[in-house]
Amino acid sequence: MSDITASGEALPSGKNVRELVHQSLGRRHRQETIFKSMGLVAILVALGFVAILFSIMLTKGLPAFWQANLHTQVYFDPDIIKGGPRPVQEAGQSDADYRQQDLAWQRQVTLSNWNAIVEQTVRDVAPDTDAEKRDILAIITSSARFKLRDMYVEDPSLLGQTVPVTLLASADADNWVKGKLARDLPDERQQLSRSSRDLADQLLADGDITFDFATHIFTNVDSRSAPASAGLAGAFMGSLYMMMVVIVLAVPIGVASAVYLEEFAPKNRWTDLIEVNINNLAAVPSIVFGLLGAAVFINYFGLPRSAPLVGGLVLTLMTLPTIIIATRSSLRAVPPSLRQAALGLGASRNQTVFHHVLPLTFPGILTATIIGVAQALGETAPLLLIGMNAFIANIPASPLDSATALPVQIYLWQANENRHFFEARTSAAIIVLLGLMIVLNAIAIVLRTRLEKRR
Repeated sequence: MSDITASGEALPSGKNVRELVHQSLGRRHRQETIFKSMGLVAILVALGFVAILFSIMLTKGLPAFWQANLHTQVYFDPDIIKGGPRPVQEAGQSDADYRQQDLAWQRQVTLSNWNAIVEQTVRDVAPDTDAEKRDILAIITSSARFKLRDMYVEDPSLLGQTVPVTLLASADADNWVKGKLARDLPDERQQLSRSSRDLADQLLADGDITFDFATHIFTNVDSRSAPASAGLAGAFMGSLYMMMVVIVLAVPIGVASAVYLEEFAPKNRWTDLIEVNINNLAAVPSIVFGLLGAAVFINYFGLPRSAPLVGGLVLTLMTLPTIIIATRSSLRAVPPSLRQAALGLGASRNQTVFHHVLPLTFPGILTATIIGVAQALGETAPLLLIGMNAFIANIPASPLDSATALPVQIYLWQANENRHFFEARTSAAIIVLLGLMIVLNAIAIVLRTRLEKRR
């Protein structure tokens, strides 16, 4: 007889039960396999998009690190260079008088026609060219004359001598010899004249123009008169100063705030209000912090506009919620038994927190610092509102000097009218920014790993 339930339904036999169990297990295994497959596909798709992004960036950015240069011999013609020999300080002459005399000599040297020397240098390399002076100077960056002038000021003995010099090609010439410009366009739509294009092709074919690593990207500041020589030194130092301000201010203030709120603050309506505001600040758009910085730090406190100090203060305010929230999460992860054991052995509240609890949260604090600094390093909108998008022709010597930042420099180059040249230069700047971010993160990760080993 089959078993009968209270409702009158027959219970499944042992064989049927085993079949139902096997069917259920098979269904659950299939669902688990499908879920794992979907997760794996999602990871692969995400990695694929990241790989596409990096491949596009590297493909466009890496060629910008190699620029066209003209390798030639320069004759410092005494008939062109004015000023004569450099003055020598005479016996009894004061330092102030000699300095004034030397500055007058440098002004005379500056007034010399250095473009004529550049023109003659190119004609010596390509004596068969029939290009006019304007067409010749169009293929050499305008900063070449300043380079030759500085060489002569540093060593006046070059007068009348011929020395090997490398002259940077102009941005338009670099675009042309790299093949970025269509060669079938009519002359009126070309950036260079027909004579300039023919001369650049001739110099490239003869091996006088080569592609060399552009070290000036890391040593020069931005330039409007000579785009080919524009670099990231000013923006790099501006970002570095801002990150120093963020690390010095945001980390101690954020950790101290988190420790107080989590370990010492009473639980009442005021602390609840503070916690809600901190969580809300973490979601506030970054441009709001820029408005706050412009209103408070610049208009009220009178701090200098476009200074890395102001940018660092603004980014500190933006980074604080992230560090506070992450640090509090690390403090909550510490087992309560550790606090109870320390208090039971006679430790005070301060000793328990600072000697036993807080050291265990150092890896979490470093993780919060990594997240905060990485977020601050890539911010652009708040920096635009405090004037850090201004053109700065010098490398900032301190956080109070005017400067720009790497993300802002990327924004400015992306909007440059010379799209063919600065599109690649923008990708190169992104590579530098990511490199700086990776270095900072690597330092924090190494420190975090060492602290975890001590635990």
